[in-house]
Amino acid sequence: MKQKVIGITGIGTDVGKTVVAAIIAEKLKADYYKLVQAGDLNALDSEFVKLQLSNDISVVHKTGILLSQPMSPHAAAKMDGLSLQVEDFTLPETQNQLIVEGAGGVLVPINENGQYIIDVMAGLVDEVILVSRHYLGSINHTLLSIHFLQSKNIPIKGIVFVGEENLATESIIAANTQIKILGRVAWAQVLDQEFIQKAGKKIDL
Repeated sequence: MKQKVIGITGIGTDVGKTVVAAIIAEKLKADYYKLVQAGDLNALDSEFVKLQLSNDISVVHKTGILLSQPMSPHAAAKMDGLSLQVEDFTLPETQNQLIVEGAGGVLVPINENGQYIIDVMAGLVDEVILVSRHYLGSINHTLLSIHFLQSKNIPIKGIVFVGEENLATESIIAANTQIKILGRVAWAQVLDQEFIQKAGKKIDL
């Protein structure tokens, strides 16, 4: 039986998607695949994840599309003389379970034709985990992301919160959406394999 492909998306940029993706990949001993990275090509998310995984089963696949400028994919692609389309994105071949990380939030555009990163993921993954981080306005961003995913009929496996506990925020999101809270990942001064393993024990998949 084919294992589900799990997408990792977030309510915005720098909310902790890559760390959560590493935690999930380690917990499930799944493969990892980054759809697109724009900028920071000397510090690829895929290389970060590779360093965090300690099991001997997971494979970190080559990033799907690399863009030179740290911009939204649609703008970065244009700077590189490219025009991205949904069909340009494919999955690597693997017999193992696969974790697929997007870029930015759900409505990050990949071109100027109304296509977004979540449109790419919708055609490739079976369900998504939404990563949320607490800040003023994050309730709105989290609820909007959930409602948009639901409008696209993309199954949401659950939410992972990153940062310090905020029960007022987490409880209102859970109550208003009925989406499962999978767990919380604390901020870490040092990100290493030990942290990734311990964090995975607190995630309920």
